[in-house]
Amino acid sequence: MKKISLYIIPIIFLLAVSGCSGFYRLEKSTNWEELYEGANKYYNEGEFNKAIILYDKVLPVIRGSEKAELADFNYAYSHFKLKRYIESAGYFNTFYQTYNRSPMAEEALFMNAYSLYLDAPDYNLDQKSSHDAVNAIQIFINRFPESDSYERATAMIEDLQVRFEEKAYQESLLYLRLTDGLYPGDFYRACIINFQNFAKNYPDSKHNEELGYKLVEVSLAYGERSVFDKKEERLKEVSKYATQFKRKYPESKYLGAIEEIVKKSQTELLAHQKVKKEYEEELAKANAENDAAKSTDLEKDK
Repeated sequence: MKKISLYIIPIIFLLAVSGCSGFYRLEKSTNWEELYEGANKYYNEGEFNKAIILYDKVLPVIRGSEKAELADFNYAYSHFKLKRYIESAGYFNTFYQTYNRSPMAEEALFMNAYSLYLDAPDYNLDQKSSHDAVNAIQIFINRFPESDSYERATAMIEDLQVRFEEKAYQESLLYLRLTDGLYPGDFYRACIINFQNFAKNYPDSKHNEELGYKLVEVSLAYGERSVFDKKEERLKEVSKYATQFKRKYPESKYLGAIEEIVKKSQTELLAHQKVKKEYEEELAKANAENDAAKSTDLEKDK
């Protein structure tokens, strides 16, 4: 057994060296046909890094020839197989723009969209690339509505829409957390606008009931902390939001809590209206006394 292993190890080493030396010899070649065949060979064998190196050398030479079409397609796929999705998206898109009548054009346009989809981040990161992916998928669907990949494309869009929805939901909760900071007033208003926009943008979201409840809750806190002149108007909005919620979710688990919020807002509103009335009466009295004093001064001047 030891003798056999002693023979096998050198053989394996020689094969590896000869394989490497074959690639390095090919890499230095100036024979474009040899480079082209070698690039395709490494591509078919799954040696995508080596294929890319050789395609990089041969593609400028064969550009415009019949061989360039397959080389460009394999070049894009080589990047995709290595999970270089941004690069592969660009190369597949270039292929489609260059060879839009090719039998591989449909696949190239789909792979452009699919590469962007795979590069799209989780919901908690910036979603610009996700929007780019949606646009690319939509272009594919519009141009190839009968494609076998149509259902895959629509499933990809649905998945990305879920990420957008989750991102928007987390942003809504972030505004809510910021109301505990030093300047809650601005964030209460931002919460209200954000919750309303979420419901408009994602009318079928599972989060709408929760955010609808939080809208009522936040509107009370906003009203309680508002300046005197805005307090009455904002406290009245609590009942408006509560009515909208009860109409939309008549069986909601939040109904009891919302009733308590409405009661509290009504108590706060009545107290405010009482203070406001007293203030207006005092102001009217002070104005009357001031007018009377001015009238007396005028009489004395005569």
